[in-house]
Amino acid sequence: MKLKNVTAALLIASIGTASAAPVFDTPFYKTQERNQEQWQVEDKDIDAKLAELEKKHGKKPNIIYILTDDIGWGELGWQGGGKHRGTPTPALDQMASEGMAMWSAYAEPSCTPTRIALNTGRLPVRTGLIDVLWPGQENGLPTEEVGIAELLGEAGYDTAMWGKWHMGEEAEHSPVAHGYDYAYYGLFNGAPDGWQSSHDTYNQPTNVKAPFMDFPGNEEYLAQYGIDLSVSGYTEAKGEERQPILGKAGELGPDRQAAFEKESSKQMIQYVKDQAQDEDPFFIYWASYALQITGSAEHQDAEGVDKANAQASMMVQHNEHVQSLLDTLRDEGIAENTLVVWISDNGPMYAFYPTSGYSLLKGGKGDVTEGGVRVPAMAWWPGMIEAGQQPTDMFHVTDLYTTAARLAGATDKIPTDRVIDGLDQTSLLLNGEGHGRRDYMFHYKGSELGAIRMGDYKIHIEPSSGGLPHMDFYNIKRDPGEKFGGMYNGLYMVKPIQDFIGGHKGKMEEYPNRDTSETLPSNH
Repeated sequence: MKLKNVTAALLIASIGTASAAPVFDTPFYKTQERNQEQWQVEDKDIDAKLAELEKKHGKKPNIIYILTDDIGWGELGWQGGGKHRGTPTPALDQMASEGMAMWSAYAEPSCTPTRIALNTGRLPVRTGLIDVLWPGQENGLPTEEVGIAELLGEAGYDTAMWGKWHMGEEAEHSPVAHGYDYAYYGLFNGAPDGWQSSHDTYNQPTNVKAPFMDFPGNEEYLAQYGIDLSVSGYTEAKGEERQPILGKAGELGPDRQAAFEKESSKQMIQYVKDQAQDEDPFFIYWASYALQITGSAEHQDAEGVDKANAQASMMVQHNEHVQSLLDTLRDEGIAENTLVVWISDNGPMYAFYPTSGYSLLKGGKGDVTEGGVRVPAMAWWPGMIEAGQQPTDMFHVTDLYTTAARLAGATDKIPTDRVIDGLDQTSLLLNGEGHGRRDYMFHYKGSELGAIRMGDYKIHIEPSSGGLPHMDFYNIKRDPGEKFGGMYNGLYMVKPIQDFIGGHKGKMEEYPNRDTSETLPSNH
């Protein structure tokens, strides 16, 4: 893309001295132009802070991203949930109080799309992989996508991943194929863990409720449909053939997730200890299974736990693991040189209520209403992020990609032949509220644009009716529950909305989305 000279110069100044500037979505350039002087001052100060930190520790900062599952906005104690809802979150609440608690953080509407967004810095619709993946599907994250681990690895980082991968079962779609040096990962979401146990339950003399009542059993499932559930995850290191995870952590069933999380935590703690004094910085992507359908038997009797909600016990386990990780960073003397960001992948999944997360916002998993895409998030970085902050600046999960590149000194490694949706939010982290660089968002329902955010305005998009625009128009700051929307109160915004969407679609014409065929394995 050939940018106007002034815009290109400003962009390069704002993200570093890259030889070619990354390409962002159309609205970004207007925001940048309005804020160019302030951003240039901020960036100069940020560069000085990062240089001082690197001089002190002898390397770039470590980065840890924790992605959790189906935890809704309002679920954590610092947002009014926690022990008040039977899901105590003391470690996460402490993390928020010691750092930055984000009230306006956003993800994609469901699990696979959010994992794509975090790992590529791009809206899933651009990658061709737009759907939640199920066992037996051959689709996966295209090898042409430049993942965050690949980008950081090229910048000298050691990279590791634990948790729910959910971006393809094939070897060429694995974490290591996308730049991770080591991965201990599960292939599926939490549903298959309950399939066989539901089958077994309904074949007992006394039946109790189980969610997947007609599942035929693993053996018959393989015989009928050719889908093998005997391997649920792998351990893999660069240059080595991946191996199935053995034992309870690798066998689908109601106890797998808790066992998987326990082993993941054990490995991560040892990894941090081993890497603490290494000359290279590290990047960890922890895609926790907290909270999927099953709970933790070990923690079901913990104080304050709602026993009817299996996920509540899993929350207690997750809290313990997060606390152990943060304590280890302190004990090893590297907390000041380690950014930790915790964020949920989407809103709550109510299908298995009362085993579920919760949100006071409208909708849940799969929706582009706030309950589906607005999620709790915290950033923790002692000595760098001031404690006790609660900014309302917008933050999207794609921003983790570009922010990591900035911290790693790797903005010159961001691909320039495609649109990058993530924005560098280092200024928000280091300077606090009012210094975020995002004032817009696009929310997709698969391949269709479902809603947009323009500053405080949130617009749900529907086909026109009788020549009139068909939209639900909200002031989302005033009305986060999306209770008082309508078309007519937003008619003055029809033309600005058309221009906003037109610029976005025009950029897609210039840089076309990948075809879904590109998500299939090369031998297909």
